[in-house]
Amino acid sequence: MPLSSKLLLIILDGLPWRNWKPFMGNLEGWVQSGEARKWRMRSVLPSTSACCYASIHTGVSPQEHGIGSNEFRRRVTQPDIFSEVAMAGGKSGAVTHSYWSEFFNRYPFDPARDIEYDEPDGPIHHGRFHTMSGYGHTNGMTPSDVDLFATLTMLTERHRIDYGILHTCTVDSMGHRYGQDCVEMDNALYTLDASLAGFLPRWREQGYEVIVTADHGQTQRGHHGGHDDEMQDVALYYFGGGSALAAEEDLLDQLQLAPTILKRLGVPAAETMKAKPFLA
Repeated sequence: MPLSSKLLLIILDGLPWRNWKPFMGNLEGWVQSGEARKWRMRSVLPSTSACCYASIHTGVSPQEHGIGSNEFRRRVTQPDIFSEVAMAGGKSGAVTHSYWSEFFNRYPFDPARDIEYDEPDGPIHHGRFHTMSGYGHTNGMTPSDVDLFATLTMLTERHRIDYGILHTCTVDSMGHRYGQDCVEMDNALYTLDASLAGFLPRWREQGYEVIVTADHGQTQRGHHGGHDDEMQDVALYYFGGGSALAAEEDLLDQLQLAPTILKRLGVPAAETMKAKPFLA
């Protein structure tokens, strides 16, 4: 049975609240034109990538799902967006870091087996992953954002997925290398915004609602993980016809993402997803 709508979730890793408005001109322009709505959202703690990934998709805190750092990973046991979409008869796709495959499909990640898969039974039906193996301060090892956006577009057009997630680490990697307040980051954000503008209208024309946000923020010195507005607070942009259940000035909780996405897809949220959706 087809779902009631289609949605893509775009995660721009490590982009703090303060840097969206000054540098993401296309996203801000769509807000001004009325094509998108914008909120501020606060991540879970710790505000570390793996912890946030698991919470974004399960709607539960790291203290509940047990992913407390990037170093200690396993298959998450709680229901998540992929599992609920699959049970409802929908098709999902992921173009993300390999951690997402480990958390929501199988652990450990075997690059030869898992770098790309199409599995009719899911829970991730069409997976395209990258590992960033060898990543460090002197070697970013990040895939091109354009390549990632193009891969997601391929999944929407070739496989007609109902729900898709894309995750890029460009900003997070640049921040760890240079910090957030520098010419290098200015140019990286401009390029990312311009790249996104080449694909987002195409997704909308295909009938997808789109959410663009980040997993966590980052300090000017390129750090995150702790209890601090710079590390936790990010922007969230929504393109779609859903009715807002949160005022523009409300601070969203990251745990609201999973139940909100499922609500927009017409899929019941799991009992473990207790946060209130911010869209009807």
